[in-house]
Amino acid sequence: MLKWIYLGLMICAAVPSWSQAAPSATEGTATSDDQQQMTAPPPVSDKAYPKETGSEAQSNYISGGVALETSYIDNMYPGSGASPIGEWTYSIRPTIAFDQTTERQHRLFSYSPGFTIYRPTSSLDETDQNATVAYQFRLTPHATVSANDSFQKSSASFVGGTISGSLPNTSPTIIAPFAQLLTNTTDAQFSLQLSPSAMIGAAGTLMTLRYPNPAQAAGLYNSDQRGGSAFYNRRISGTQYVGANYQYSWIHSFPEHAQSTAQIESQTQTHAVYAFYTIYPMRNFSISASGGVQHYAVAETSSSEIGGWAPMFMGSMGWQVLRTSVSANYSREVSGGGGLEGISTSTSAAASVRRQVSRTWTAGVSANYSINKSVTPSLLFAAQQGHMVSEAATVEHIFSNHISLNFTYDHLHQSYGGIAAIFNNPDSGRETVSLRWQFTRPLGR
Repeated sequence: MLKWIYLGLMICAAVPSWSQAAPSATEGTATSDDQQQMTAPPPVSDKAYPKETGSEAQSNYISGGVALETSYIDNMYPGSGASPIGEWTYSIRPTIAFDQTTERQHRLFSYSPGFTIYRPTSSLDETDQNATVAYQFRLTPHATVSANDSFQKSSASFVGGTISGSLPNTSPTIIAPFAQLLTNTTDAQFSLQLSPSAMIGAAGTLMTLRYPNPAQAAGLYNSDQRGGSAFYNRRISGTQYVGANYQYSWIHSFPEHAQSTAQIESQTQTHAVYAFYTIYPMRNFSISASGGVQHYAVAETSSSEIGGWAPMFMGSMGWQVLRTSVSANYSREVSGGGGLEGISTSTSAAASVRRQVSRTWTAGVSANYSINKSVTPSLLFAAQQGHMVSEAATVEHIFSNHISLNFTYDHLHQSYGGIAAIFNNPDSGRETVSLRWQFTRPLGR
């Protein structure tokens, strides 16, 4: 409840991507409402690029189903000093989802519990929970307000997350394989189009990150984060946007138990101001660039505050057509939380390609890279720095409207000498086969 009060006071908002039509290369010649309606470009939309191809996109439906998964982990504890262990997992994951769009509203709900058995390491057996609720309301033809909440309780996956064109307020960066992770993210948005070529907006975000079993996440830190942003967006032609954004973030990082040997806590604040430019060479294809400066201030337990300035920049692109979706980004920023103590300069890159090869076959590949370097080397948590590389490939075959088979391979390498949970498990791969049954029923608008 406190989260919603906080977000309501902030009157936050960046227009959700579903409420705006992406401009086309001929938008400048349009004579209808399309010419008047602006879009919030990726640097300020606060929405991820879509992973699905154009033919997979859908709305106004209710769906449900169940997936049976089997995975083999080829090198579970390669850094422990003992011989590598091959681990099998068996999972069942029921799902239910609801998505409805009307002239002024968009309502979305999805829920997917999961039950996973590990063999031979039965102590890792787990019950997962994943739930998402989203609501958007168009107050006027040019004003939109929305709120979203996402809850996840599971073992952290090898490769996850989506690709965005915006600088995130909260962004977990460390993956502790097979460690229980609990996250809850709440955000609210508001936007207002002032004229045919000008828009303003604001947004607020809260995030909680917990490792319920400290023994599985030695060296990692819980965190509470909150942030807000405000932007000005201007359309300079039918396919080009420029603007500016201000973003604030507060992060509190702390160990799971006060009696922990690592009793260090930290509080970090960042202020970022940056300009952005977006061009749409064609419909559903955007290229964006952002650049500016960040000011940071971090205080550790029993230490004085340390602060400074750092540059930040980000570039991204997204392209979605009938059978293909492509997205990529590159960024450099000062950030904290996400399992780390203190604050780091984070450089990251990600790319994803998904292709519907035929009516029944779809394939995709993705890759992620990140490196975190402490900007406060005099503090005790400066040793928590390193890098991560991950790759994934997936192939899906649809047998019928209700049954599909998916094969995925993902690989993760991490190097963080100051984090025992990562040092003991720096390199591992996983092969997964999933058989899914599902139904989809259309809903009226």
